[in-house]
Amino acid sequence: MTLTVAVQMDPIESIDIDADSTFVLALEAQRRGHALVHYLPRDLAYRDGRLEARARPLEVRREKGRHFTLGEARLIDLGSEADIVLMRQDPPFDMAYITATHLLDRIHPKTLVVNDPTEVRNAPEKLFVTRFPDLMPPTLITSDRSQIAGFRAEHGDIILKPLFGNGGAGVFHVTPQDENLNALLELFTELYREPIIVQRYLPEVRGGDKRIILVDGRPAGAVNRVPAAGEARSNMHVGGRPEHSTLTAREHEICATIGPELARRGLVFVGIDVIGRYLTEINVTSPTGLQEINRFDGVCLESDLWDAIERRYAATRA
Repeated sequence: MTLTVAVQMDPIESIDIDADSTFVLALEAQRRGHALVHYLPRDLAYRDGRLEARARPLEVRREKGRHFTLGEARLIDLGSEADIVLMRQDPPFDMAYITATHLLDRIHPKTLVVNDPTEVRNAPEKLFVTRFPDLMPPTLITSDRSQIAGFRAEHGDIILKPLFGNGGAGVFHVTPQDENLNALLELFTELYREPIIVQRYLPEVRGGDKRIILVDGRPAGAVNRVPAAGEARSNMHVGGRPEHSTLTAREHEICATIGPELARRGLVFVGIDVIGRYLTEINVTSPTGLQEINRFDGVCLESDLWDAIERRYAATRA
């Protein structure tokens, strides 16, 4: 099977080839003989019933400083010239992101988009998880300050974060003695129009925030991310340390609960975050973690992902 794979992502020149999941997905596609083209979300154009992109042929290699080659740009019809689109640009999950999902809806599934753009739009990380309330820590989503104050009075130690943030940006740990809650709420009100998400602080985070990768609804591997000293966030780009990890019985239970729904929705590549016994996020936009798990476990998760993508592509042709 030789396919044309269009990779919709951020500028490829700026990625870290030792950490970027899109990079190894592109490497694996190339290894399988698929033809790659690259374009940015702003290169999309809908015209007269066609979804086009100004795309460039792409070759990738694991060589720092020269990890890619891009050919001449040309306008391609994604509905007829591409077999698969990998939607891999990073959040924020804003109106530009949502618009891209609407445009890609015009070609999916004739051209297979991974993940399914409708379901990406319907599954913002911190909202989609509310479909599984029994798996979540105590959580409040609101703009009502009195409700936030009441939640804090009940739980004492809390986390505040923007509803559509990413990468740990804007996440605050507010202890029972912290006098900054009102100032933080004022700041959130100035920066965001959306409600705030408030959760009970989970002290288990000091031992790590586990990222689990699911491929077509099945757990494929995990990496534990331990926050740096003096830091409430475990995201690796703010100093979190990756550690080898396996799944606990509780984490297998979480995956068994949510996995069938992910697969049904066409969410082939998903990264979930688990702290202690609780599911905190379901990441479907541009999950990461493949390379860290590969190194710890001696596996090739991008190969598992491409097996799943190719199966779905074959199913759409049947």
